[in-house]
Amino acid sequence: MYNKIYTSFIERKARKEKAFAVLIDPDKVTPAGIIELAAKCTAAKVDYIFLGGSLVITNHLDECVQQLKASCDIPVILFPGSPSQVSRYADALLYLSMISGRNPELLIGQHVVSAAAVKKSQLEVISTGYMVIDGGAPLPFPTSAMPPPYPPTKRTSLCAPLWQGRCWA
Repeated sequence: MYNKIYTSFIERKARKEKAFAVLIDPDKVTPAGIIELAAKCTAAKVDYIFLGGSLVITNHLDECVQQLKASCDIPVILFPGSPSQVSRYADALLYLSMISGRNPELLIGQHVVSAAAVKKSQLEVISTGYMVIDGGAPLPFPTSAMPPPYPPTKRTSLCAPLWQGRCWA
């Protein structure tokens, strides 16, 4: 569980460099599509590939990670939408805590469910506070268990969960 990816985040921040990440939903790609996406990511000079989705109803997460790793040298970081979205083949896992709400299941409950699989995977784990902010478009995932997205104009209401998330990290 070496901190190579997290260290690269911190080093980029120290140098005031931006990073370019692309999120790929495994449910929306075919094996051939993964190879094409890897080539496009390489050509676009993508720094990180985030892999995950809100549902991931297919069972080819491992295959997607392996195809990406075989097709390019870009680190693959899991962006899981559920505890089952763990693949030992990835470079790292963003351990997401939904800090924009008060649902304990999304704050810590899902971590408890996934803890054994994450530990067994030997993945680099990066604790990540995750907030949903209203961008004006419908959300691509179910929101019944979540509070409504934060309006971007309500800066004061954003501060408390942001500071809480920073304290956890």
